[in-house]
Amino acid sequence: MELQTCVYAPIYCRSGVAAFGRDIESSKQVWSSKEGYPGDYDYRDFYRDVGFDLDFDYIRPYIHPDGVRVNLGIKYYRITGQSDHKEPYVRKTALDRAAEHAGNFLFNREKQIEWLHSIMQDRKPIIIAPYDAELYGHWWFEGPDWINYLLRKTAYDQKTVRLITPTEYLKENPTCQIATPSHSSWGYKGYAEVWLNESNDWIYRHLHKAADRMVELAQTYPHAEGLQLRALSQAAREVLLAQSSDWAFIMKTGSHVEYAVKRTREHLIRFTKLYDDIKGNHIDEGWLGDIEYKDNLFPDIDYRIYA
Repeated sequence: MELQTCVYAPIYCRSGVAAFGRDIESSKQVWSSKEGYPGDYDYRDFYRDVGFDLDFDYIRPYIHPDGVRVNLGIKYYRITGQSDHKEPYVRKTALDRAAEHAGNFLFNREKQIEWLHSIMQDRKPIIIAPYDAELYGHWWFEGPDWINYLLRKTAYDQKTVRLITPTEYLKENPTCQIATPSHSSWGYKGYAEVWLNESNDWIYRHLHKAADRMVELAQTYPHAEGLQLRALSQAAREVLLAQSSDWAFIMKTGSHVEYAVKRTREHLIRFTKLYDDIKGNHIDEGWLGDIEYKDNLFPDIDYRIYA
């Protein structure tokens, strides 16, 4: 297989983990701030909000009690262009544009796959196009509509592209090359500089220690029930929350640094207390219930994955 096609088929690491490469072409078409669809002039402008646009006395009853202007989520304008002048947002026009962009994206993937298929004789190519979830509906208000149109067009308007998950692809193509991928990321310079630098390097010795302790807990208590099961499950959640890459990212970018530091410390402190309580067999059920309410992601998590 030629080098330029290597991201269109997965590899197996020596550990047995399958690695899929992100397709730069499809990523840029959606995510790029200059070339991507979300910057289209007909889409809703995220940055213009009535919380800042309208007369202060008019919106006073609806903003922060201290009188601080905040985004209220009501946005009247479309992107229009790179100027302070903004035209009103027209929903139908924006939806038409989302449908057009979905068709364009699908057309480009069809041509891309046809070319890849012509040079990849041993298997069908797979195009991995992952994006941050916050793009859809948050930064790009019409993003969910674009996905809706894309899925429908893929199902009914062509026969070249088929939607598939990485797991399904591996089932259909169980034999893959074995290789060790280089350390890389989608971040600045393609490496880990954003997440490991002088602004955030202090967190990793604590994160590694927490992960090691979570493995210890899972191996020590493989058949937990009742209160102990709840505590172990919550410990796993706190580790995952502490490891969230956004905290290190925020520390580097310099926005809301105190919040990122606070969240990292809180989750590590909560995990450490859970670790001590579980090991000492004195779990504080009232305190546990409180943080179960606050940190409630992955309700069906199985702490044994750390074993």
